[in-house]
Amino acid sequence: MANDEKNKKYSKETQMIYGLAHSTKWDYDHHVVPPITASATYRLDSAERGAQGFIEFANTSNETKRKQPILIYDRLGEPNKDILEENLAFAESGECAVTYSCGMAAISAVFGILTKSGDDIIAHRTMYGCTYSLLTNWYPRYNISVQLLNLHDLDMLVNAITEKTRVIYFETPVNPTLTLLDIEGIAEIVRKINGMRPEDEQISIVVDNTFATPYCQRPLELGADIVVHSLTKGIGGFGTDMGGVVIGPERYRDLLLLYRKDFGGVLSPKAAWPVLVYGLPTLSLRVQRQIETSMRIAEHLERHPKVRSVSYPGLPSFPQYELAKKQMRNYDGEFAPGTLMYFTLKSDSPQESRDKGEALINYCADNAYTITLAVSLGHTRTLIEHPGSMTHSSIPADEQVKRGMDPGGVRLSIGIEHPDDIIRDLDEALSQI
Repeated sequence: MANDEKNKKYSKETQMIYGLAHSTKWDYDHHVVPPITASATYRLDSAERGAQGFIEFANTSNETKRKQPILIYDRLGEPNKDILEENLAFAESGECAVTYSCGMAAISAVFGILTKSGDDIIAHRTMYGCTYSLLTNWYPRYNISVQLLNLHDLDMLVNAITEKTRVIYFETPVNPTLTLLDIEGIAEIVRKINGMRPEDEQISIVVDNTFATPYCQRPLELGADIVVHSLTKGIGGFGTDMGGVVIGPERYRDLLLLYRKDFGGVLSPKAAWPVLVYGLPTLSLRVQRQIETSMRIAEHLERHPKVRSVSYPGLPSFPQYELAKKQMRNYDGEFAPGTLMYFTLKSDSPQESRDKGEALINYCADNAYTITLAVSLGHTRTLIEHPGSMTHSSIPADEQVKRGMDPGGVRLSIGIEHPDDIIRDLDEALSQI
């Protein structure tokens, strides 16, 4: 095969189909696609080889990078995961990637390696409900403080950072409101503070890039330190398997591997393989089609007489439209505003808004052909849900409102159906409200 230096002349979209020209993780030179692995444990030729495998695990060096790993046990590593991790790191412009059983396992691993008792985490006030629960229900038990702030206000961030702050965590676009956070602006603040701190007191910026996918946005290129994804969503694309990944500097790889070994949360080969063979190779194709459809639907909803507001980064009316154009770019540098939107219906009270939102969703669940009531996103099928009572239900109702969520807000994740068919089903549902 051609060496990897020669591959640099090809586009990133093409390289995500073929992967690396050569990988020490597995000799698959004669397979068109890597075969799926199905062994939890691996035969060792001698006790000495087994001992060497344990010595080399999570002990990365230039020597171990050049040789095929000694496979011991699935929880430590196996070919499908290892090859997928190389390709995921490439997709996000990261040095390394470590996969996990789901997105929440990946998020837990990041906090696990970056914080200890007595440290402080700063996070944006609006986020996925399970991440909110992790930070507010569990981390206080470990004596790790959590500040939930409005990170749109960079002055507030500067004033909140203490000598104990070790992580600044956020999603952008934010789940579910689709507002954006300025990655470069936050990175500039952290860079100045870290310049005055010793290495063991540095602050890391962790960005959940699940909504955007690497096709629309690459936070590491904008100054973030670590990126996390739920592979279940846009990268996996087909809604068949759960998975998560942490992508970042090589110096964190061994810690992330040890955390996965000791705490579990291992991505199975049978879940890694579809992402490797189907998800990543089709990412650009799927997401570009979904973006085009999303623009049409967002524009249509914005004109609809029963819709009060539409939050979609591709609309000129989006409050952070200029930031979106700067930050959300595909591999060719073109504007890529993503595949999700959040909209609200006209109403006279919060309760009426909630009632109308639920009525719309229930009608779609019973009658729509192209719109499915389900809580995931990034699927080939268009999915609709009510965040207030579903994905973000762990956040108290009054706190949801404080964080910019409308009681009747509807989250729509656009699939690859024909846009006219999605619009037809939406119009029919809206006519019943």
